[in-house]
Amino acid sequence: MSKSRHALIEPITTIAPGVAIYKTAASPFWQVRVRNRILKKYEVRSTKETGKVDARKAALEIATGLYGLTPAPPREFTFKTYALKFLEQCRQHIEKGTRNANYVRSMRLFVENPKWGLLNYFGGMDVRQVKTKNFLEYRRDLHKRYPEFKPSTHNSIQASFRNVMKVARDEGTIDVVPETPRTEQQDSPRAFFRFFPLVSKHDDEYRRLRAVALEMASSAESVRGVPITGELYDLIMFTVHSFVRPSSTELYCLQHKHVTVAEHPKRLIVTIADGKTGFRQANTMPGAVSAYQRICRRHPNAGKDDYLFFPKYKNRTTAQNIIQRQFNEIVLRSGLKIDPVTGTSRTIYCLRHTAFCLRLIKSEGQVNIYNLAKNAGTSVDQLERFYTRNLPLSAEMARNLQIMVARNSASS
Repeated sequence: MSKSRHALIEPITTIAPGVAIYKTAASPFWQVRVRNRILKKYEVRSTKETGKVDARKAALEIATGLYGLTPAPPREFTFKTYALKFLEQCRQHIEKGTRNANYVRSMRLFVENPKWGLLNYFGGMDVRQVKTKNFLEYRRDLHKRYPEFKPSTHNSIQASFRNVMKVARDEGTIDVVPETPRTEQQDSPRAFFRFFPLVSKHDDEYRRLRAVALEMASSAESVRGVPITGELYDLIMFTVHSFVRPSSTELYCLQHKHVTVAEHPKRLIVTIADGKTGFRQANTMPGAVSAYQRICRRHPNAGKDDYLFFPKYKNRTTAQNIIQRQFNEIVLRSGLKIDPVTGTSRTIYCLRHTAFCLRLIKSEGQVNIYNLAKNAGTSVDQLERFYTRNLPLSAEMARNLQIMVARNSASS
C-alpha cells in the first residue's frame, strides 16, 4: 500500500505552548499548527518556508497574528493566575467575616463554571492583552449559547471579570481595567413592606412585621436553637431608620465605635468604613436612636470594638446567617413572605427598600432626594429607577408641585 501524501515526513516539533510545526509529503513547506484556546480547536497554516529554522520564525509570527492569538504567556501573566488570586481573597474575606459566603460562592461559580465560566474562556490568555473587545466577544458567545441567562446574571459575570482584572491592576501587571459595558436590563420594582397611607391601617405590613417580631421575642421562640429576642426587633428598627445595607460590610460589621449620638436634630451619625460604595457617614432618623439606646441598655458593658448586633458571635458570617434565618421565620409567621406586587420572596434587604419608601412618602415630597441618596450610599438614578417612579403621588406632593408652578407663573 502506498504511503499517504499527508503522512509526516518530519516529526511534529513544539516551539511554544500551543504552537507546533511539522512537514508532510503533500507540500514542500513546513506547516504550523496553532491551538485556539478560546474556540478550543487547532488552526493550521503553511509557513511558506522549506527550512526548519525559518519555519520556526514564521510559525511564531503566524501564531501571533492569527485571530489575535499569541503563544501561551508565562504562567504568572495568565488570566487564570489572577482569577485564583481573586478567589483566594474571597476565601480570606469569609474567614474574617467581611464577606457573605453566598457572595463568594457566586463569584466562584462565575469564575470556575466548566461550561461558561471566565476560566473556560479567558484562563490561558495573557491578562496584559485582554481588552474590552475580548470581553464583548465572550458576552456575545454567552448570549448565543445561553439565551436563558438574565441580564442580572450577565452583569454578575461582568462584575467577576472586573474583580479579577482589578487584582491584576493592583499588582501592577496592567495599568487600567478594561471597560465593560453593562447589559441593559428591565428594572423591576423593589419588594418592601407597605405601610399607611400607601395601604389602609388594617393592611399595614410594616406594622404587622414589627408586631410579630415583638410577639415572637416575648414568647422566646427559637430558630435552630437560637432564641428570638428583642435584639432582632431593634435590628429591624435600626435598619429602617438608618438606610444602612443589611450586608457583611455595613450593618453586620457595625461596632459601637462607628456610632455617635447627635442632637439638633436627634440622630445617630453612623460611620460605614468600607460599604458597597466605600466610606461614608450616614445620618439616621430618630427611630434609630431609640433602637441604639435599647442596645446599649441590653449590653451595658459593651466596648467600642463590640458589635452592635449579636455581639457574642465573633464570626460575623455566623451572626448574619442567624439573623437572616430568624427574620425569615418572622415574615413567614406574619404572612408577609411574598410581596403581592412583585411576586418575589421578601428578604431582610426589603427593610432598606422600606426605609427609602417611608422617607419618600412620609416627607410628602419635602425630602431632598440628593441628600437621601448620599446619606444611603446610593445614587439619585437608583432611587428614581426603583422607588420614586413606582410610588403613587400623594396629595401633598401635588400641592408642592402646584406651589412651584404658581411661583414660577408669578415670576414670569
